[in-house]
Amino acid sequence: MTVIKQEDLIQSVADALQYISYYHPKDFIDAVHAAYEREESKAAKDAMAQILINSRMCAMGHRPICQDTGIVTVFLTIGMDVKFEGDMSVEDMCNEGVRRAYTHPDNVLRASVLADPDGKRANTKDNTPAIIHMKLVPGNTVDVHVAAKGGGSEAKSKFAMLNPSDSIVDWVLEQVPKMGAGWCPPGMLGIGIGGTAEKAMLLAKEALLEPINIQELQARGAQNRAEELRLELFEKVNKLGIGAQGLGGLTTVLDIKVMDYPTHAANKPVAIIPNCAATRHTHFVLDGSGPAVLKAPKVEDWPQITWEVGDSVRRVNLDTITPEDVKDWKTGETVLLSGKMLTGRDAAHKRMVDMIAKGEELPVDLKGRFIYYVGPVDPVREEVVGPAGPTTATRMDKFTRTVLEKTGLLGMIGKSERGDIAIEAIKDNEAVYLMAVGGAAYLVSQAIKGAKVVGFDDLGMEAIYEFEVEDMPVTVAVDTKGESVHKTGPQTWYAKINATEV
Repeated sequence: MTVIKQEDLIQSVADALQYISYYHPKDFIDAVHAAYEREESKAAKDAMAQILINSRMCAMGHRPICQDTGIVTVFLTIGMDVKFEGDMSVEDMCNEGVRRAYTHPDNVLRASVLADPDGKRANTKDNTPAIIHMKLVPGNTVDVHVAAKGGGSEAKSKFAMLNPSDSIVDWVLEQVPKMGAGWCPPGMLGIGIGGTAEKAMLLAKEALLEPINIQELQARGAQNRAEELRLELFEKVNKLGIGAQGLGGLTTVLDIKVMDYPTHAANKPVAIIPNCAATRHTHFVLDGSGPAVLKAPKVEDWPQITWEVGDSVRRVNLDTITPEDVKDWKTGETVLLSGKMLTGRDAAHKRMVDMIAKGEELPVDLKGRFIYYVGPVDPVREEVVGPAGPTTATRMDKFTRTVLEKTGLLGMIGKSERGDIAIEAIKDNEAVYLMAVGGAAYLVSQAIKGAKVVGFDDLGMEAIYEFEVEDMPVTVAVDTKGESVHKTGPQTWYAKINATEV
């Protein structure tokens, strides 16, 4: 009988969550670096350079890779010869570990979990509760996988109950373009097949815990149907040309994982869950000897990447910019922003639109200004603001026309593509949408030299801030004519990739 002390599980979960907040798995870094080296699309290559530089900075500075530090999932495989010493349930132990990790004073992690999800949506303040899965097996250890999943990639999850004769490959290739860039490629796709609806989703999530090893599979060849699917889908998804951050390019996925399970004869359940560029997971085993010890990677594990903006970069002063200035901006070009910008996410936009409808005055004047879709991590030590990468812009699409037309807002900054309703509103109002790289939050935060709350302070991380920035790198994603790089980029690279196959 192995005795696991309550404190050992709590501290191990807390340590694991801190660890994965600033350390990418080495297999992920190696895979992104390899994709960076072979990439031919300049925009995609620049995005991956920022991801790699950001990752190295986070490893050295022990600050979050992404401002969205995720909702926690814990998988526990508990040996039946294990006894827990303590007065808490296993779920409560895990949640106490989450609480400690997310409120750690040296590396505060953003609390993103909301209770009463269809009502008050009140922040629980410490990112609890986690999603916890347990199974009992013969043995005398506790095997634990801890993951922190960002909301942007989780939002792109897909499920279908296919007919037994339907093609999974066809369905996946139909779904991936619909996922857009909100899941921050390049990353992994976990695919679960079989069981029931909830089992397929769980298989897809578990599959993402596996290391990136598609090249090994390519070298030895498939030995079963799941491996055949991995190889076929890896090739065909990358041929879509979606590329890093959806900008068009050679690499959309770094690996595809497939897990299956027996299912009812009338069904073929299938699920897709993507992992983003802020891939965060680790594994440890408790054997009664104390808390887990997670070995820190070597700084040498990260490639020495430099990112040069080049002579053609456009430098912009946000304090003096005019509507006329933005009319000659072209999609795909790099812009460095300096000056003062505002921030606002879903809750702030909803409140502003409600106030506009009631004829109420907004707390800030948006005329001629730029708004950044971000919910930053709280600062520590000398920081002005914590990691502050972009959130998914499509969630603001339904508010865009009202905000542009009623306030005179000139530009927006976020991650991923904009939907047709937002693009039409941008075109009609001769505004612009700029894209910051998802998965490079700490790098972006280094450009922020000042930050203060200027509206809706009760919304916490969703309050309206005013940031003062210096040379913040962004890409023109939608210009004043309504052209979107997230449409033209993948189309161009799809044609290029497939032309070389002829």
